[in-house]
Amino acid sequence: MKKDIMVVGGGGREHAIIRALKKSPEINKIYALPGNAGMSGDAECVNISATDIKGVVEFAMANNISFAVVSPDDPLVLGMVDELESAGIPAFGPSKTAAQIEGSKVFAKNLMKKYRIPTAEYNVFSEAEKALEYVKNFKLPVVIKADGLALGKGVIIAGTRDDAENAVISIMKDKIFGKSGNSIVIEEFLSGVEVTVLTFTDGNTIVPMVSSMDHKKAFDGDLGPNTGGMGAVSPNPYYTNEIAERCMTEIFLPTVSAMKSEGIPFKGCLYFGLMITAEGVKVIEYNCRFGDPEAQAVLPLLETDLFEIMKAVHQERLDEIEVKFRNGYSCCVVMASRGYPVSYEKGFEITVGEGKTGEIYFAGTAFKDGLLVTNGGRVLGITNVSDTLEKAIEMSYNDVKKINFKNAYYRTDIGRKALLAREL
Repeated sequence: MKKDIMVVGGGGREHAIIRALKKSPEINKIYALPGNAGMSGDAECVNISATDIKGVVEFAMANNISFAVVSPDDPLVLGMVDELESAGIPAFGPSKTAAQIEGSKVFAKNLMKKYRIPTAEYNVFSEAEKALEYVKNFKLPVVIKADGLALGKGVIIAGTRDDAENAVISIMKDKIFGKSGNSIVIEEFLSGVEVTVLTFTDGNTIVPMVSSMDHKKAFDGDLGPNTGGMGAVSPNPYYTNEIAERCMTEIFLPTVSAMKSEGIPFKGCLYFGLMITAEGVKVIEYNCRFGDPEAQAVLPLLETDLFEIMKAVHQERLDEIEVKFRNGYSCCVVMASRGYPVSYEKGFEITVGEGKTGEIYFAGTAFKDGLLVTNGGRVLGITNVSDTLEKAIEMSYNDVKKINFKNAYYRTDIGRKALLAREL
């Protein structure tokens, strides 16, 4: 019998997950909680907040939900998976204690130190005065991270002593990230090429997905403030087979083993933010869920039934599943509201012309007077897949030109750094 399932979240990442799940012959209906207007053609959107644990659990029980996918970081860190499981609803995602690997930078760094997983040198502070004293002599540039969740923006790279001190004051005294800044991590700045590797893990087995390259800065040339991500390409050409093998031995397996040894096995999608440095690959950060927009670039390449994989993760039999990705490349370009991530207007009609070739994943959208309008900073993710990276990039930008809304903004150089890898 076909199953009704639900996906918790409402952004482009969740739309990509829903599109992949829709391919499964086992699934009857997908609910998105809360979803957004643009994805309503693929799932029934239910106006329940992704952090309303009680509301989500009650909905799942009332609607005979067979399986839940908890996608965003906030509900995972708050323990939504634990509550769903307690109510008898099987769920894909880590427990509250395992989600600490993203929910607390201090926990993650201390875990890596204890189990000798390569990462940047660091120190932890819970008192602002001691942190300010420490940054006076720390090598520049220096990276300062709020301990808790901060919508992907809780990291400040300080190039001067004044910038470093201001970052400490902003996070710890001015509380620009709220309670997330009660403690901070101060760590060395790593130089090299960034790589994202999303993985499936059931707490014992870990299966990497194809690698990707995110573009976090708001403007072309990797300039401007950090965002949630302005686009991604997959696979990342800098992530060679040799590097992948070393990562499996030195980072991926040790991390899964470390979490198990701590008595908090991680089950779900474990995200590895990596830096390929001159001294080897080091972990920049862990996330406890699919990346956004990385999921919008990686999942279109997945050939194996995503629902089968998620069930295997939940049932701790991932070693029985062969996870396959198609050969080829993908490019996701994010269309945002001008002014994101600082301030922006919303409520503008979105129109899509004819002849698009790829997927449009909807994020910050709503209905207003029967029209689809902008309702967030990141509005759309446009993804194309092709046999070459050049073609995938070209196709995505051609699709971008067919989409219009007032104050639309996007980077024009998504994938350019990846193409440079061919010339090295």
